[in-house]
Amino acid sequence: MSRKKRKDLKPHLPKPQVLDKLNRLTTSHGELQWGSGLITGIIALSLAILCFLGVLAFHFPAQLTTPELRKAYDVDTLRAVMFVALVIAGGLSLANIIFNRARWLAVAGFALVVFTVVLGGHRVPVGEFADNTAYIGLDWFILDLLGSTLIFIFIEKLFPHNKQPVFRAEWQTDFHHFIVNHLIVGFVLLVVNKLVNTGFGWAVNADLQAWIRGLPFVLELLLIVLVADLMQYWTHRAYHEVPLLWRLHAVHHSAKSMDWLAGSRQHFLELIITRTLVLAPIFVLGFSKHVVDAYIIIVGFQAVFNHANVSVRLGPLSYVIVTPNFHHWHHSQDKEALDRNYSAHFAFIDYLFGTAVTADRKWPERYGVLGDYVPNGFWKQVAFPFTWRDAPPPPPPPETPRRV
Repeated sequence: MSRKKRKDLKPHLPKPQVLDKLNRLTTSHGELQWGSGLITGIIALSLAILCFLGVLAFHFPAQLTTPELRKAYDVDTLRAVMFVALVIAGGLSLANIIFNRARWLAVAGFALVVFTVVLGGHRVPVGEFADNTAYIGLDWFILDLLGSTLIFIFIEKLFPHNKQPVFRAEWQTDFHHFIVNHLIVGFVLLVVNKLVNTGFGWAVNADLQAWIRGLPFVLELLLIVLVADLMQYWTHRAYHEVPLLWRLHAVHHSAKSMDWLAGSRQHFLELIITRTLVLAPIFVLGFSKHVVDAYIIIVGFQAVFNHANVSVRLGPLSYVIVTPNFHHWHHSQDKEALDRNYSAHFAFIDYLFGTAVTADRKWPERYGVLGDYVPNGFWKQVAFPFTWRDAPPPPPPPETPRRV
């Protein structure tokens, strides 16, 4: 029997469907190979998903957009960005279909682009709508995800500390936290504002607020960052030293890889408590709106950057400003790093209170909770503070990684 004949007799197994392949892709991790169509296919599908969500936000702005952000939007700019994203997503998907590279992924991306265009695409009209309805922060999720990936993945590839793939182990859990914590931004803001106004309104002093608002911009900005970081320091330290609070904070420390997405792993109750306590002195002291806006940009950038897989050394300034290297030590399992480096902005606060890491090497060896007793998975981590028994179980056996 000829070789060709034997080949023809092999059973023809049905190829997995597109949805099955997408599911396998999203539950795997590892390095993506150039030329396979996976990288461009994922970029195309991601842009298509963001555009689809953007169209939903255009259709239902009262329910899906954040009131504080609506005031700053330039709708024409948003439409232009969506149009460019649709063109890129459609073009990459079509190219992969033509050249037969990960065609299943390309088909999914192109189909979603077409569906998004059918729903109106970047031309969806936005009329008058109520401004006081309950909402989820879909727009904040879209903008932050797009901005964070464009900025921080680029920085991580340019100045990497560890050579790890973008889709490293447990990225799904962190991304789940990222999604939920962005979508519930309205609920979090409502609760935090209520707690701050109710709990600390008695401490407001109009004369003190007027004096602070009269300071030069740079001085007022440095003051707000210092005040916030001092409160952040003691709040953060309490999470480590008070067992009840550690139940919440252990979720954040359970990340075993550090990158721009790892900082999103945070229990929503910790998010509410921390924001309330940090914003309380800002509210009481009455900083100027433009200074508060600048602080929000700083804290938003540094919260992501400090967790990023980036090797940036600032020399003597590293004793003043928190860098990824400084905060990576805080997430370490190494003995000399436990319960150290609490600051978020100014590293000198830890040196002042004697909680800065002193080590004979530049970077920690391992990340995560010592003992690895926090389970992986979003819902398991939401339940963890309420289900954890005080005696942590032994570390779980290593899992066999599923590769992309």
